[in-house]
Formats: sequence, structure tokens, C-alpha cells
Amino acid sequence: MTNYGEEFKFHRQKANLSQKELAELIHTSQQNISRWEKNEVEPSISFCIALADYYGISLDELVGRETKSN
Repeated sequence: MTNYGEEFKFHRQKANLSQKELAELIHTSQQNISRWEKNEVEPSISFCIALADYYGISLDELVGRETKSN
């Protein structure tokens, strides 16, 4: 199973954002960002979409899911 928290942190750091900066951009708290990155809680799909849209990536990329080729 993919460690989505590590993926969230990777993309945030790649964008050179602090947890607080990202939280402000997607209208949540820094505590939520921290909990997501630690896999303590799962974000709602609406926050996943907001993150993927902000980073300009797919939801699969956001959570580190590799697509299977046929």
C-alpha cells in the first residue's frame, strides 16, 4: 500500500511550501496538513482534488499510485 503521507510531504516540499503556507492556499489548518503527512487521518476527496489541482498533477500522482499499463 502506498504511503500517501510521504507523497503529500514530497509534493509540498517540491513546491517549496511550508505546511502553514499550503494550508492557507487550500483553506485548511496546518494541523490537518501535518496529520495527513503523518498518516494520522485521511483527507477528504475535496482536499485531495485541491492539492492535485494546486500542484498540477493527477490524483494518482498525488498519492503515489502507479498506473498499470495493459
